[in-house]
Amino acid sequence: MDGADYIIVGSGSAGSVLAERLSADGRTKVLVIEAGGTDLRFFVQMPLGYGKLFYDPAVNWLYKTEPDPGLAGNRDHWPRGKILGGSSSINAMVYIRGHKSDYDDWEAIAGPDWGWGQVLPAYKAMEDTEAGGDAWRGKGGPLFVSANRRGLHPLVEPYIAAVEAAGLPRIEDFNGPEQEGVGTYQLTVKGGRRNSASRAFLRPAMKRTNVEVITGTLVNRVVIENGRAVGVEVVRGGERKVIRTAGEVILAGGAINSPQLLQLSGIGPRALLQGLGIPVLRDNSNVGANLNDHQGLNYTYRMKVPTLNDELRPWWGKLKVGLQYLLTGTGPLSMSINQGGGFFRTDPSQPRPNMQLYFQAFSTLLPRVGERPILSPDPFSGMSIGLSNCRPTSRGHIRIRSTDPGQHPEIVANAYSTDTDVAEMLAAVKFIRRIAAQKPLADLIAEELRPGPDCRTDEDLIADFRARSGTVYHPSCTCRMGRDEAKSVVDPALKVFGIEGLRVCDASAFPTLIGGNTNAPAMLMGWRGAEVIRSARH
Repeated sequence: MDGADYIIVGSGSAGSVLAERLSADGRTKVLVIEAGGTDLRFFVQMPLGYGKLFYDPAVNWLYKTEPDPGLAGNRDHWPRGKILGGSSSINAMVYIRGHKSDYDDWEAIAGPDWGWGQVLPAYKAMEDTEAGGDAWRGKGGPLFVSANRRGLHPLVEPYIAAVEAAGLPRIEDFNGPEQEGVGTYQLTVKGGRRNSASRAFLRPAMKRTNVEVITGTLVNRVVIENGRAVGVEVVRGGERKVIRTAGEVILAGGAINSPQLLQLSGIGPRALLQGLGIPVLRDNSNVGANLNDHQGLNYTYRMKVPTLNDELRPWWGKLKVGLQYLLTGTGPLSMSINQGGGFFRTDPSQPRPNMQLYFQAFSTLLPRVGERPILSPDPFSGMSIGLSNCRPTSRGHIRIRSTDPGQHPEIVANAYSTDTDVAEMLAAVKFIRRIAAQKPLADLIAEELRPGPDCRTDEDLIADFRARSGTVYHPSCTCRMGRDEAKSVVDPALKVFGIEGLRVCDASAFPTLIGGNTNAPAMLMGWRGAEVIRSARH
């Protein structure tokens, strides 16, 4: 295991892509270290099986935040993938790049290597888009992206028509020239199976002789000698050892694990590290700071017509869709629960969409303990319209609690901690009701169940979304990239400031949070990151 040109810590959305791209020449030796195990599990491969993974410690870190005043004092559940493919193996598979202007923001902070002019060609090279290649989308790349136009629930079209009636245009491709509007979500699904970063990138790379992947191995710290990362200390099978590199260490553990590992290695806020007796190798208060995440909630309705509840709840319905999936690879189990979506502005003065919509032809008001009840919805015909904010201004942090790498760090989300975020969400939930009041959807709704018709005043609506909101599973920016060391953790080449031979390449390095789902941008970090790393090497 010693002597790899690159040690990549984490096999998630970015780490899998990094491993494939850095090893593509057949000569560069790459070692990937993953704390979790194999992704060859039925409920991982079956797209709708992710509900079974939501509380499964075999594949999931099962993080919890500190009690959050912005969420009515609730502790939020933060699932993150502990498995080959990372969170791309347990997520809802929606493929959104973000708004073009998000990358203008990146360029302003991290330079032209991360602006739209470099990002668009990288996305196009990475993608194999079922909807077809054009000036905006790629064809023939390693990542197949489903157009998600077949087998949609019959309620998707009334939903789209209602949003159109509420004032948004119909959009064929949220990753095309315009994001604002309503339509269906493209998915990382291929042939009825989840198309995770592991399946699309890591497993093809594992066929090369210059790639080694070890699982079930927790990295304790980065080993740094004379200001340079020379390897990592790991625990494998109960044995502690150091794995050394001939080149560099790249952290790709995500927005929680990467700052945690830097802090454990002596890189982070001085007072925090000294308080835990960790020698301070580099004082940087940005490590674990700037935590940014999307917050969202659902409005739920009882319907006059059948929904996925009627198919997925009864035993005979489970049997039917199960046989359909096993025999044909189609049906509800072959898709995400988020079939429809959209982006809108809460105020016309907003320069770009600042809210995202999710349409689900099912409901789960009566959850089962220990399972996100996607496969066991409510015993009535129900539907949900959800939303999340695109660029919240609230910031939290990640901080280790001890020198034990197995202990979860302190996660403070600080949701809705700014007046701007509260005002945006208040306007957004009112728009949900505007959608539900439009024909033809309004004619199919029997009643609003959550929050219910008695929730009317601004104060009531705010209290409701504080009580019922939660993460949309997009934590980012905790090792943010930038040209200004005073505000960043890594430079535009992803190098950790002040330490040689150490980089961070994952969603933690986002300069800003992307306005949309973060799996596609995390994979982009791996693809574009590999290009930046290779160019620096040659």
